[in-house]
Amino acid sequence: MAREKGFDLVEVSPTSVPPVCRVMDFGKYKYQMSKKHSAKKTVDVKEVKVRPQISEHDLELKIRNLRRFLDEGDKAKVIMFFRGREIVRPELGMKVFDRIMGTLPGKFTVEQQPRQEGKSITMVIAPSSK
Repeated sequence: MAREKGFDLVEVSPTSVPPVCRVMDFGKYKYQMSKKHSAKKTVDVKEVKVRPQISEHDLELKIRNLRRFLDEGDKAKVIMFFRGREIVRPELGMKVFDRIMGTLPGKFTVEQQPRQEGKSITMVIAPSSK
């Protein structure tokens, strides 16, 4: 019957009594199963915005969010905006980035070091691949 239709006779459950067989295109089935197993999770880039004059508690909250994003397997982009004359002292912003990198656990990699672009400094952190 399977040969007449141009399909394969596949034994689904050989241990049951009687054995269960199915008429299907086995090559197509193997291809679909390989596509299902190779489906990869898309990596999102989550953004966290900070300011150079951020308070300690607010910074802890932002770091907690960063940790959650990294644990979920997403990348995190930390953006620091400067307003008005704050841009004159970019070293204050770098101190905040140093505090962020110092408090995060070692299970991350800095994909892009803090870099100043106009009135903002950006940094990209990715979860370390094991």
